[in-house]
Amino acid sequence: MDLQIKGKKALMAGGSAGMGRATAERLAEAGTELFISARREVRLVQAAEDISEKYGIKVTPIVADSSTEEGRAALFAACPDPDILSITIKPPAPNGDFLKVTPEMWRESIETALIGPTEIMRHYIPVMKDKGWGRIVNIATFSAKNPMIWRLMSGPARSALLNYTASVSREVAPHGVIINNLLPGMFQTEGASEIMGHYADAFGLPHEPEIVRDHFLEHNKIPAGFSGLADDLAPMAALLCSPLARFIVGQNIVIDGGQHNSIF
Repeated sequence: MDLQIKGKKALMAGGSAGMGRATAERLAEAGTELFISARREVRLVQAAEDISEKYGIKVTPIVADSSTEEGRAALFAACPDPDILSITIKPPAPNGDFLKVTPEMWRESIETALIGPTEIMRHYIPVMKDKGWGRIVNIATFSAKNPMIWRLMSGPARSALLNYTASVSREVAPHGVIINNLLPGMFQTEGASEIMGHYADAFGLPHEPEIVRDHFLEHNKIPAGFSGLADDLAPMAALLCSPLARFIVGQNIVIDGGQHNSIF
């Protein structure tokens, strides 16, 4: 399928690994001029080189932590006028006992999962409005609408992000700027693997992969029968970044193998 975005300028914030990397590859495959950002310089630069070589396009890496003002300033300076913006963040560690969640933990969650994305959108929306065209896709989490006690550091802040985008998307759609959210469920990504030790701690489990895996599968029933891979989400993300999604406005699309048990 031709996504009709060849030559468009695309920024994938959080594009060095996982679902961000997979989405960046789909945007590269479609022929965009691609910018990707992340905090880890070595992995980011390698990802940019690999994508550029694989798809024959220019890929610009931007070392930046988008949860900070300094990081966002680096994004804005390196890529001042994208046509396409997609944002994802590293999943936070499971919180364990909810009574041990502190104000500092809430502040970190909100800075990363709410303020970072909304500030990036607030900066780029006027640019896209002036062009008369733009696409914004947040890769969030299905725990934003499917509360999970062990994901308090992930779900609530992203629930607020969904509320924000639901309102803003209706305001900017008449200007050709389309905003949507993807809500992935349980995926096998680098970020998810890195927090499995925290998952074990949250449930008082020994750090033994088989025990952690069995506990995870027992308490997270996925009708599809498996955890998703990054490429199970990336094609939908790329579609939402294209002109083909012009009538999809302010939606929260769950991609979770059927785990979220709801018709809405």
